[in-house]
Amino acid sequence: MNTPSSPSEARHKNGSPVRLGALVPLTPPGWVEAGRHLLAGLELAVREVNDAGGIDGRPLELVVRDTAADPERAAAAVDELAGLGVAAVAGEYHSVVARAAAARADALGLPFLCSSAVLDALTEEPTDRVARLAPAQSRGWRIYADFLLASGRPRIAVATQPSVYWATGTRVLRDHLASRGGSVVELDATALTPEALCDALVDHGAAALLLLVGSPEPAVPIVRAVRGDRRLAELLIGAPAGQPEFAGWAAALGEDGAGIPFLRYLPERLGPLGERVGKELAERLGEAPSFVAFEGWDTITVLAEALRSHGTDRAAVAESWPRVTVEGTRGPIRFSRAPGIGVWQWTWAPIQVVDRDPAEPDRFRVLHSD
Repeated sequence: MNTPSSPSEARHKNGSPVRLGALVPLTPPGWVEAGRHLLAGLELAVREVNDAGGIDGRPLELVVRDTAADPERAAAAVDELAGLGVAAVAGEYHSVVARAAAARADALGLPFLCSSAVLDALTEEPTDRVARLAPAQSRGWRIYADFLLASGRPRIAVATQPSVYWATGTRVLRDHLASRGGSVVELDATALTPEALCDALVDHGAAALLLLVGSPEPAVPIVRAVRGDRRLAELLIGAPAGQPEFAGWAAALGEDGAGIPFLRYLPERLGPLGERVGKELAERLGEAPSFVAFEGWDTITVLAEALRSHGTDRAAVAESWPRVTVEGTRGPIRFSRAPGIGVWQWTWAPIQVVDRDPAEPDRFRVLHSD
């Protein structure tokens, strides 16, 4: 799908568009709500860039491709976008999909700015062509583990499905908790019914259950089963990957979906820019924007600055990562090399542990911040 960036493009009579590719999950099994928020942020920022004169008088044009959470589809989209002459590729929410896109972009010499995926090993080998806005999984999930420890819940269980992303998250949690006297037991959500999972939680004496599974299936049935089991009345349910962030979670679970802490990449208070962009995003989405929508806006803002200051040649964009500094919605953005991370990384986006208030499920409570 090729979306026009803004009606203001009509004013740019003499300049051909500067094209950017955008990878977004817009259909199942992709997380469609996350994709919708990401795309809203990307498109809003493109419109604002064009309203301000574009890239040296040339309009910015977003060429959107739906990944549907499919790594092969994402890699093929990168090939297509490269053939269409895009200056860079941006976006993607799912970590395994972003990894496939990053590998293909790197092989083609195409700059890729990853908006939302957190898997530490976004590329197999270090590269100068790939940069990322979202914090690395190891950082965010360690902060989440610290929250569990501070809450007096060192013994946790994880309901998990086969995935590099979930396996990596489990390893981060296990290593961090074990070094502080905690423990992690894995429960296979593909092999256990929600009721059998509840029995296993009782047997293991877990103080918390973390949902390292897809949403709505099987996360929603698991939450319903645990909430309905009197034996587990004191059990904390957690979702570090952020499933409760979106309105669909609240619609599916109501009060049962509250009180489930998750990671969110926002500061405790947005500054004037964040407040202004947040209002625009809310109008565009018809609901409060998630942190993913802010990631989309910040992505285009970074790329626009790179294109203006270093040129639209792909090599020039890739070379700009360590020199670009912009004011994002969540603070100043600059990229550096972080230990163990093979791409240019914003160090770091703000991180919170948040839940939906049980007394008012549409309101979020900040439980811990970094």
